[in-house]
Amino acid sequence: MNHGAPIVEFLGLHFNLANIMMITIASLIVFILAVVSTRRIEMKPTGIQNFMEWVMDFVKGIINSSMDWQTGGRFLVLGLTLIMYIFVSNMLGLPFSVIVGHDLWWKSPTADPVITMTLAVMVMGLSHYYGVKMLGAKAYGKTFFQPMSFMFPLKIIEEFANTLTLGLRLYGNIYAGEILLGLLAGLATSGYADGIGSGLIGTISAAVPMLAWQGFSLFVGSIQAFIFVMLAMVFISHKVSQDH
Repeated sequence: MNHGAPIVEFLGLHFNLANIMMITIASLIVFILAVVSTRRIEMKPTGIQNFMEWVMDFVKGIINSSMDWQTGGRFLVLGLTLIMYIFVSNMLGLPFSVIVGHDLWWKSPTADPVITMTLAVMVMGLSHYYGVKMLGAKAYGKTFFQPMSFMFPLKIIEEFANTLTLGLRLYGNIYAGEILLGLLAGLATSGYADGIGSGLIGTISAAVPMLAWQGFSLFVGSIQAFIFVMLAMVFISHKVSQDH
């Protein structure tokens, strides 16, 4: 697990090429799914159109649990995009990883805190934007001093805490899963240097827990995509609701 990242410097900034590649791949997969599922829309959906409509209904249920549909309907596309992108990103690193030299190239984008924190900052930024847009700058600003003016410092701390927990929760779960899969894969191949027999034993002993953990990681990746979108909708609802 002692691997690095392919970092390049451009104009004084450092870029992780693996992150750029995996973000692009995840985005292309989501884009292709969206295009294919809406190419031929039928009254009685089948196949991938049926799956996409199920995902939309699922996201609609998340939104309805946080706010009324008249307010939350405008966030359907945002929630749909987030849940699909995060789910695909969580799944990319499950089947395998690719290490070239000492650099890790193929992994789940969400196994990097830079990616998850960027998503969290984006969500929190959008929550403030829609809060100002729907309530007005003056009315929205007053929410930071309610119910008492001394609550303002606590509200600011809460904003940073929400951003951190939103991003780090997703990162921690996906990264831990990939670390354990890497350790199990190492167990499966560790014996080859000492002989075929020991390598076979290592492979057999690691195969069952690896398959079990991949199944569990599939479940965790799905749950984490759901939790991220649910919390995103909750945070946004707190900003745009007239009661907050």
